[in-house]
Amino acid sequence: MAFALLACAPLLLQAQVNWNRALRQPAAWYSTAEARGMADSVLQYQTESGGWPKNTDFSDPPSDEFLADHAMDHRAATIDNNATTTPLRFLARIVTATGDKKYRAAFEHGFDYVLAAQYPNGGWPQYYPLKKGYYTHITYNDNAMVNVLTLLRDAAKNEPPFAFVDADRRARASSAVAKGIDCILHTQVKEDGKLTVWCAQHDETTFAPAWARNFEPPSLSGGESVGIVKFLMEIEQPSPEVIAAVDGAVAWFEKVKITGLRYETCKDSEGKKDRRVVPDPEAPVLWARFYELGTDRPIFIGRDKVIRYALSEIERERRAGYGYYNGSAASLLKTNYAGWMKRLHRGDDGKSSSRS
Repeated sequence: MAFALLACAPLLLQAQVNWNRALRQPAAWYSTAEARGMADSVLQYQTESGGWPKNTDFSDPPSDEFLADHAMDHRAATIDNNATTTPLRFLARIVTATGDKKYRAAFEHGFDYVLAAQYPNGGWPQYYPLKKGYYTHITYNDNAMVNVLTLLRDAAKNEPPFAFVDADRRARASSAVAKGIDCILHTQVKEDGKLTVWCAQHDETTFAPAWARNFEPPSLSGGESVGIVKFLMEIEQPSPEVIAAVDGAVAWFEKVKITGLRYETCKDSEGKKDRRVVPDPEAPVLWARFYELGTDRPIFIGRDKVIRYALSEIERERRAGYGYYNGSAASLLKTNYAGWMKRLHRGDDGKSSSRS
């Protein structure tokens, strides 16, 4: 008897799937009672406008207080921090596994929300319906717009798990993606006649790089631009304009890469978390999150909105709480770009090569 109880114990201790793992389950899981329960929770968080709030654990059913204060407020709906796009991808898996009409209706409501949120110029704001402030800017920050475009592209191409999406929505998604690509091309910053990269957010009217929070200035992004370029590389038959955009961005990343510095987490004199850069000839290549427009100098800015040129000159709270360097462009240059050139049958000089 004791042996039987011991043998069963691991089953009782098995952790439930949390929201961070909701898109990484085997196909069979999405028809289980646990998956349906999570889907019911996702539906409760959906706002009247069709989107979802951010920074929310959708696997945990909302409290009555939350529903009263936030979830039903259409102003809470956003594409920031994977909000809306992740719930839609999750519901698509549930619909594919179960065929349940209530989940499909919620998916379609959210899908239509994403389509409605697009500006006529092809960009997406951070919040929709529009929320006053920098939230109205075309938002590349944290890959917000790229996440939307990838979702719509996959649905338009009938990729799994979007086979159930009707022809009308697929057509509208395809049109939205084309407009989004056009917006990306229009917002790419050109300096001295050369295409560079993008700011994390652009003015929705002028397309110019724009301010967001006090520590997020108009600048060239060494972070978000990577996701944009990778998205452009995934276009099956890129136009000459798209090819030029990719080539220009890659050349800029090569130009501004930082060598000989290691970005590390440390403790300050009071034992609090801090970050710093130290000389290290063996350190991997880095890029700054923000580069100054016109000079390509790495810039650092704290909550005081003052631009500085050294990480050590801003407050510890921002150094520790925000990423001012990253290495994400390394794989773009070393792997993605080379593979893209090969797929397009282009040589090292960028020109088309003959096919064997």
